[in-house]
This record gives sequence, structure tokens and C-alpha cells, in this order.
Amino acid sequence: MYSKMLLLAALLGTISLGLAQSDGNECVKANAKSCGQCIQVGNKCGWCTDADFLKQGEPTSSRCDDVETLEKKGCAKINIENPHGRVKIITNKPVTNRMKDGPKVNPDQITQIAPQKLSVDLRSGEAQSFSLKFKRAEDYPIDLYYLMDLSYSMKDDLENVKNLGTDLMKEMQNITSDFRIGFGSFVEKTVMPYISTTPAKLLNPCTSDLNCTSPFSYKNVLPLTTKGTRFNDLVSKQQISGNLDSPEGGFDAIMQVAVCGDLIGWRNVTRLLIFSTDAGFHFAGDGKLGGIVLPNDGRCHLVNNEYTMSHYYDYPSIAHLVQKLSDNNIQTIFAVTEEFQPVYKELKNLIPKSAVGTLSSDSSNVIKLIIDAYNSLSSEVILENSKLPEDVSIVYTSHCKNGVSETGENGRKCSNISIGDEVTFDVVITAKGCPSKGKSETIKIKMQGFTEEVEVVLNFICECACHNEGIPKSPLCHFGNGTFECGACRCNDGRIGQKCECSTDEVRTEDLDANCRMDNGTEICSNNGDCICGTCECKKRDNPEERYSGKYCQCDNFNCDRSNNKLCGGHGECICRVCHCYANYTGSACDCSLDTSTCLAKNKQICNGRGECKCGVCKCTDPKFQGATCEVCPTCPGVCAEHKDCVECRAFKTGAKAETCMKDCMYFEMVTVNSREELPQPGDEPYITHCKEKDASDCWFYYTYAALNDTKVVHVVTPTECITGPAVIPIVAGVVAGIVLIGLALLLIWKLLMIIHDRREFAKFEKEKLNAKWDTQENPIYKSPINKFQNPSYGRKGVAL
Repeated sequence: MYSKMLLLAALLGTISLGLAQSDGNECVKANAKSCGQCIQVGNKCGWCTDADFLKQGEPTSSRCDDVETLEKKGCAKINIENPHGRVKIITNKPVTNRMKDGPKVNPDQITQIAPQKLSVDLRSGEAQSFSLKFKRAEDYPIDLYYLMDLSYSMKDDLENVKNLGTDLMKEMQNITSDFRIGFGSFVEKTVMPYISTTPAKLLNPCTSDLNCTSPFSYKNVLPLTTKGTRFNDLVSKQQISGNLDSPEGGFDAIMQVAVCGDLIGWRNVTRLLIFSTDAGFHFAGDGKLGGIVLPNDGRCHLVNNEYTMSHYYDYPSIAHLVQKLSDNNIQTIFAVTEEFQPVYKELKNLIPKSAVGTLSSDSSNVIKLIIDAYNSLSSEVILENSKLPEDVSIVYTSHCKNGVSETGENGRKCSNISIGDEVTFDVVITAKGCPSKGKSETIKIKMQGFTEEVEVVLNFICECACHNEGIPKSPLCHFGNGTFECGACRCNDGRIGQKCECSTDEVRTEDLDANCRMDNGTEICSNNGDCICGTCECKKRDNPEERYSGKYCQCDNFNCDRSNNKLCGGHGECICRVCHCYANYTGSACDCSLDTSTCLAKNKQICNGRGECKCGVCKCTDPKFQGATCEVCPTCPGVCAEHKDCVECRAFKTGAKAETCMKDCMYFEMVTVNSREELPQPGDEPYITHCKEKDASDCWFYYTYAALNDTKVVHVVTPTECITGPAVIPIVAGVVAGIVLIGLALLLIWKLLMIIHDRREFAKFEKEKLNAKWDTQENPIYKSPINKFQNPSYGRKGVAL
């Protein structure tokens, strides 16, 4: 796993650097004068040590280029200096698998992080990576120091803390069998305006009816001990003191607890500092109120376990405290009352590996607070490193529980870590240039709150291996005016030139300039270079791929003919403004291909035998043909129709050319076969055309036409196929008879349908006549015009009107 991760990280570093260099060849732009300067540009740069590598007019810096380009320019791989970094593990003790009920071991023998020491060789721009493994050991020793505010407002809290030693020892037995506890107290600086300096108040700062101890800054009451009863006894003897202002001098006390390790008794184990108070705090700058202007020096000033320089040094700053707590691997738990929770939570965000707990008004919950805060702190592991050398960067990737991986700032930590859990961190270190002037540097990597450290020795690759083989005062460098190393001269001070042949005082003289003019012209180095020591050193172009060369810089590799907007058509190399074409290409711009495959027709002929292949393109000799392979002839008949008359005349002695057959039709060889199955098939010879034509007798004949370069072959089936025509008269008579019969049948069907219809109508009429109810002599629609009326006075005689 380690080797795979290392390879991946190195590859990622190489890729990222390659992307950064995509805007141009940084190796060339760096204008490196030596191998050491070259390899510091980037991890892709190499230096050619071949003494004969440079062409005329090329400067020494042309030896520096990316490795691939150097090989293309003729530098053998064995002559290219391109060193690489590596990671070497020096100390790698395995992590401790310790059980709580196992044999007790010395804390120095417990290992929670591996490996412990590495050596890393760094080359500029090349990332080197390694893995760190951390396993939280079971039954790991703990040192706990209880630092308490003994100002008057903490009077009731002191009563509950007096039995803290034995009670806390019992609780901590569930976590570790190796536990030590200590106690310290603080009040305030012993100067105005923090305390009253009247003689009476210096003896008893409280009211007259209360007995308080004299004010003090910080006292180390009990160094760390395994005896809980000793803690109880000494704490029971403590008395409350008093001061004038609300903020306390707790920062002075924290600083002394952090830096006075020997007097406190800290071991190289988990170090917990419990800071208990019900007030705020003074910090750097507040000392000016008491006339104290000297910054806190961060040193131990305990005399007889009491801080004696509180009146001399200012309070420490938060940043100063953070540094000292981190340097001494102390994890801080702020046990404060509800009122000051917001203040100390902000402070917690500034101090790594710290926690805040809510202290009850009388400190009765202090044990639960300590246990909860410890579990919270110990469940999170955070990597940190010492100050890095300039131009060195470090990146972490964490692999935590349940397959969770993080990068960036979150790559430094893993959360929810239980005892026995194992996590891994990938560390990638990259250098730019040659930091620290090539001297080795050592950085430390550790887990916050733990004393164990990983020592990483950084060795910077600032010179090539050939540097050590340099020959001082070499005769190759103009009578010993330089050191010949890595295939080139490194000139002594005051000397210049490829061979150190010139003094800096001689650089601009007319005699030397004359050697840089071609054909006694006026232009020095063809205006493409500088005359140095009578030798032209050609200028570099913005595009590192473009170069001037030649004794007078009269040549270049970018002013040749172009084709398709490509230099030398992309098929050659521009040397001194002339294209030198690759194989199978010719022409001034290498745009003429000698490859005839593009002219090959489907029948395997070059241009179908109708043209010449020039520069990969068919030039048809017959103007009536066109197309990519002269296959198209818009005005020509088909192949079959074109050769039909000649085939007919030669095979059957008939047709339009029967009389001129011997004159016009002897341009092909003819082979006769007896059946169509004997004709050549296209699968065998794809350039064959199969034909079917009619002769003068309306008989079909079959043949094939094959043209391969200048040879034309015709295979013809000699028996023709004459098909007898159909009997026209019987067919016509049959058709006419059929039409007549169909017509008669249709008439008969129509007549039958009409008879059926008429009979149905007549039957319907008869039925309606039988259903009539009126007399046959009376018209049912007739109405008489006569009306009769009777006069009632006249009797029964009617009068007709």
C-alpha cells in the first residue's frame, strides 16, 4: 500500500507541475548556465553532459531542456542528468498493541505513530510522499493539572474541589491505570489597579470579618502526583484571596504551567490542564494599566513554586499562549460558569486541542465536566507540523474510520476515534527551487496533544551528480579559467564565454566583433544574436521550440516553407531555413507524398490505369476521366457497353465490328469458356467486371472484362442464350375471349339482380292492395259539396240550400 501511494502521489505531483508548465518550456526560458541551475527549474528539466552536444551558435543554456527534447536533439539518455528525489524510512517502530490488564510499561516505550524518522530527498517541483499510521493506545498514561481561580467569588467552589483528588482518581481508573494529578492556583498581578496595595489589604484583601490569604499571581501548590489523598490535604489548606477588578490573571498562570515542565512534573504522556474560573481574563497590553510594559518572555519564573515576575512582565498574548501550549503538548479544558461561556468558546477556537465545559456555580459537576471534555478531546486527532523552510509546501490526506477520506485542511484530522482505532495520513511534500541554499532541514510532525513526533529530514537536491566530478582549472576551459563540469565550463569570476576564453574587460572590442560578421557584412550575428568573446551566441525566441543557430546565427528552424499552415507540411524538419523531408515526402514544403496507396483504385490499379500518381494524387492522362482514382467518366458508356462490339466480333464473328475486328479489337486477350460458372468470380479478382449483352440475333452472351495495369483479359461464354419468343396470336385471342366472357357474366349477374328486385317490389304492392279498407266505388278522399240544415220551427222538413 505504501509503495502504491508513493507512486501515485509522485505521479500527481508530476502531472500538476506539467500542467503548470503548459504555457511554455520553462527549462529553456530559465536560461540556466549550469546543471545545478537547470534541475532547480522543475522536475521535467534535464541537462545534457555530452561535451559535443551544442551546435554552432547555441549558448550553454541550450543544454537545459526537457528530457524528451534533449533526446530528440541527439543527447544520449546516459548523458542526461535528471536526478529524482526519494523517501527513506530511518526509524519505524510498530505502534503499540497494549491492553489495560497487560503488563505495565514505561510511557517512553509506548508508540502511537509510525514511522518515527524519515529522510526525504527533494528536487524542485517533484512531490515526495509517505504515510503516517496512528493508533490510539489503550491505557495510555494521563497527567492532569488542576489550575483554579482563588479569588473571593470562587469561595464555594473551593469547598467542592477539596475532595476532587480521590474522587477523580477513582473515575480516571476507568480510562487509565497510570494517572497523576496536580494543583495550582492564581489570583492577579500584585500591583495597582488589580489589587489594593495598602498594607492591610496586602495582608487580607477581603473584608475584616473574613480571613483571606494575601494576593498572589500564581502558585504551584502540588506538582503532579499519583497520591489523590495528598491532593485533598493540600487543597484543603488553601484559602481564598481577593482582587479589585473582575478579569483575573489566569494567563500568567497558564504560561508558567506550560513552560515550567520540570517543576510541574509533566511526563511525555497525555497532558491535561483544567482551568477553572468564574471570570474573564487579562491579556497582553492590559499590564500597561499597572505600569508594566515589558512583553511576557515565555520563560519559567517560579521561585519556591510561586511566580515572582508578575510585576515585571506583561500578561502573555493569546498567540503566545497557543505557541507554548502546542510546543508542550498541553490540552486545555476551560471549566467556566455559564456567564462566561461565550468568551471562552471564542478563546477555544483560537487554541488548538482545547475544550470548554460549563461549571456549576459551586463546581459540584467538575468531575463529569473533566471526563466529558477528555473524551471529546481524545476522540479527535489532528496533525500539525513545525515551521517549514521557505518554498516548501506540505499537503495532508486523511483516511479515517469507515473509509472516510479528506483533503485540504480537513486532511489533517480524523474524528470519532476510539481506543484501539487505527487511522492513516498521506503526507506529500514539495519544494520549489533550492531552499536553505541546499542545507538539510528538519521538520517535526506530531498529533496535537501528544508528545510523540515524527522527524522528517529534508535533503534538497541542488546540484547534479556530475558536479562532484568537476575538474577545477581544467585546460578545456581556456588555460584553466574555469571548472569543467557536466560537459561545460563553469567560468571563474571575471571570465565569460563557452570556454571561458574572454575576460569581462574584453567583451566589447571591434576586433572581436569582426569575428561575428558574416561575409564581412555590417550585421553582427545576423541581428539574431550577441557577439560574446568573438563568438555568436544566438538569441532565444519566446517560443522555446523556435531556435536560431549557425556560426553567425544565420540559420533558424522556423522560416521554412509551409503547407496547410504547417511548417514543412508537418512532414519534415526545418534546418537552416530549408525543409529536410521525412521518408516518402518531397517538395520544398514536404507536401508531396511519394506514397501511392492513396492513388490505388478498387481494382488494385494505380489511378485505374488512366493516370499517374503525383504527390499522392491521381493526375488523369485522359481528360474525359476524373475522380480521386480517375474512375469517373461522365461522357463514357459503361465498361460492358464499351467492349461489347469487340467481344461479339471476336467470339462470334458478328456484330457492328465484324468487318474491322482484326484492326480495332485486338487490345485484349480472350479466353472462351463453356458456361457461366467457369467465368472468374469477383471474390477471386475484385477488379473484374461481369457483363451481359445481346448480339445481332437478339441472343444473350456473357463475358468478364479484367484490366490489371496494361494487361486486359476477356473471358467469354461461347454458347449464346437464345430465348424463343411467346405465341402472340393465341395469347391475344385468349385475352379477347376472356374479356368477352367476363362481360357476359357481368350482364347475366346484373339481369338476375334486376329480376329479383322487380319481384320483390311487385309482391310489396300486392300486399298493400290487400290491406286497403275502403269501397272500391268510393273515393276515400272525396268530400261532398252539399250541406244540410234543419229549421227547428218548421218541423222535420229539411230545407235544401
